[in-house]
Amino acid sequence: MDLLLQQVLGYAKAAWRRRWWGVAVAWLVCIVGWTWVMTIPDRYQATARVYVDTQTLLKPLLSGLAAEPNVEQQIKLMTRQLVSRPTLEKVARMTDLDVKAKTPEQTEKMLNALAAKISIADAGRENLYTISYQDANGELAKKVVQSLLTIFVESSLGKTRQDISSSQRFIEEQLQQYQQKLTDAENALKEFKQKHIGMMPGQGGDYYAKLAEASALLRQAQLDQQEAVNRRNQLKRQLQDEEPELTAAAAAMSTNGEIDARIQALEKQMDQLRLQYTDLHPDIQATRRLIEKLEQQKKSELAARKSDPAGTKIQNPVYQQLTIAIAEADATVASLNARVGEYQRRLSELRSASNMIPQVEQEYTQLTRDYDVYRQNYDALLKRRESVTMSGEVESKTDTVDFRVIDPPFVPSQPAWPNRPLLLSLVTVGGLLAGIAVAFLLSQLRRTVNDRRTLRELTGLPLLGGVSRVETDETRRRKRKGLLTYLAALGSLIAAYGGVMILQLIMSRAG
Repeated sequence: MDLLLQQVLGYAKAAWRRRWWGVAVAWLVCIVGWTWVMTIPDRYQATARVYVDTQTLLKPLLSGLAAEPNVEQQIKLMTRQLVSRPTLEKVARMTDLDVKAKTPEQTEKMLNALAAKISIADAGRENLYTISYQDANGELAKKVVQSLLTIFVESSLGKTRQDISSSQRFIEEQLQQYQQKLTDAENALKEFKQKHIGMMPGQGGDYYAKLAEASALLRQAQLDQQEAVNRRNQLKRQLQDEEPELTAAAAAMSTNGEIDARIQALEKQMDQLRLQYTDLHPDIQATRRLIEKLEQQKKSELAARKSDPAGTKIQNPVYQQLTIAIAEADATVASLNARVGEYQRRLSELRSASNMIPQVEQEYTQLTRDYDVYRQNYDALLKRRESVTMSGEVESKTDTVDFRVIDPPFVPSQPAWPNRPLLLSLVTVGGLLAGIAVAFLLSQLRRTVNDRRTLRELTGLPLLGGVSRVETDETRRRKRKGLLTYLAALGSLIAAYGGVMILQLIMSRAG
């Protein structure tokens, strides 16, 4: 720490020896800077504040029904567009600045200067904007701000309507295109259904379901066929054990046994009916008549047997019944054979169409997918069109954005630039710092040894001793005189700064 302090003190002593150069540089910088500051032309700033109210009553009421543009984003975009070239050209025409520009180079220079002087910024609150412009002519600055304010309001009012109109045109064009696509898809789907009727998915199941169903029906039919064949063969074997003809006595006994069995069954049936109905019920009457008829048949057969004791041959009723059952079994087998053949034919057709039906299903799926997509997009565009139409009505008949000019364009009597007191102070401080820097640089260019330690470090030789300087009265008097002269030079610089500040104050009040 001591070493660093010694180095700083050494640099200060070296710069002190070049102090007159520093004073001269400080005076030179201050005189040039003060002159430049006093000759800077005044510039007046015109300012206007506008508030954009986006919180309207219709916004929550029309939520979900009308399209809600991002008003905040549009406002920010419009503030950036105010410094665009088309806007600057329009402002130049409105303020007659373009009259002074005779050549393209002058026009470009004028537009660049105009853009550099325009300032658009938030005023510290949401949707509150400040538009300002600086120029040597206060009236011209006021005209420029008024032109920017007019363009800002007009562009914001027409931008939403223009966007809604272009959106409506785009949606109408897309609706026409999708309507044509939807019609073409419907026609293609109709022709495809007509061409492949019976093979469409959903008509009795898809191909694999139909194939599995046909296989199951074929197996069931083959099983029924085998059962019918077995039953027919069994009936044929039973027929071989029966005689075609019987004696009358045997036939009567066989017939009487059958008649008795039928009579017993009918009597049981009539008992069941009597539990539910009276004896006058038609079913009970019919059953009673049938029983009486069987009784008469039984008596007649007994009388016939007594009248023919010789034993005349008659046909065996069991044989006849077996013959009839065999005929019915043959018919059943034939029917099942036809059914098995039909199922085999269907199965063969499905297997032969194994390459065609999946292709049909794939094409049908693709057609329906395209149709569904076109339909969904068409319905969505219809909803969007209604939403945009309602938004257009809202925009044309109401004010979704309310522009309020809080402060109209105003130009203060005092110039906004330059801030001469501040600049004069900065020039004075800069001159003093420049003088110190020059004195330090000169001391480093022509360095001197200030103490024994520095000499020993520079030479690397041992230091045997030192000779002190003896100050006389004359040398001390000259030192005091030089110090007073130096302080007078600095004081005069400070006094000159004060005089310049007073002069600036007087000029500002007079202006």
